[in-house]
Amino acid sequence: MKLGTIRTETGTAAALIDDGTVAELSYVDAGHALRAAPLGTLGQARTGIELGLDEVSFAPLVPNPSKIVCVGLNYRDHVEEMGREVPSAPTCFAKFSGALIGSSDDIEIPSPDVSAAVDWEVELTVVIGSSVRNASSTAALDAIAGYTVMNDISMRDWQRRSIQFLAGKTWEHCTPLGPWLVGTDELGDGSGLDVACEVNGVTKQSSNTDHLIFTAVDLVQDLSRVITLEPGDIIATGTPGGVGAGRDPQEFLKSGDVVTTTIEGIGSLVNTCRQQ
Repeated sequence: MKLGTIRTETGTAAALIDDGTVAELSYVDAGHALRAAPLGTLGQARTGIELGLDEVSFAPLVPNPSKIVCVGLNYRDHVEEMGREVPSAPTCFAKFSGALIGSSDDIEIPSPDVSAAVDWEVELTVVIGSSVRNASSTAALDAIAGYTVMNDISMRDWQRRSIQFLAGKTWEHCTPLGPWLVGTDELGDGSGLDVACEVNGVTKQSSNTDHLIFTAVDLVQDLSRVITLEPGDIIATGTPGGVGAGRDPQEFLKSGDVVTTTIEGIGSLVNTCRQQ
């Protein structure tokens, strides 16, 4: 069973996905559902409307999370390709909800004269299911509802304008999130999952979450020291090597490119880049 957010004639609705069937719930989105009830009980909120997968459009999994925390430099091969040192603590930055798009929506990229360095980044992403503060490792895992897929599309030239990443990381309508959440009952602590990103059918990134420097549980523990994590909060765990900025010569996305971002046990995002 998977939890997603689908578009409806009146807005959005949370939905459970099982064996290719999408069952609408009486919650406006997945974040609302997670705040309202435990994941295992959400089936009680079925509206009776059921659709096929090919009949629905998926919105961003959590359209308006209270927090989107992204982690940089969290795979050793990515640290090396970016010419950085392995961090002793998680490298965190924020993203705003206006950046989020659905699993098959177009990625809105700027014209080349605004940014000529639009990059791809596949990331296993944690979705918080219950409030947690100052978590132990056990409490951190218990607070995770499950995992989804993010492509942390990055404007590298804007990212490098200063020592802060934010300006290159939160461009509007450019961060696919979804297609749905898969719970810890299936994926445990998020370890051992293959991650990959393709551009126009060519594999650019291929790794496994076993290679994370700081695991999903580590990140929930660390962040919960700083702030209370709430249901629906998003934590993107970082990207492996193979990004465009780390290649020789460098490669970047352009209008018309199709980016496919996949994580084992969850699913894929398939998005076309379109110039604004």
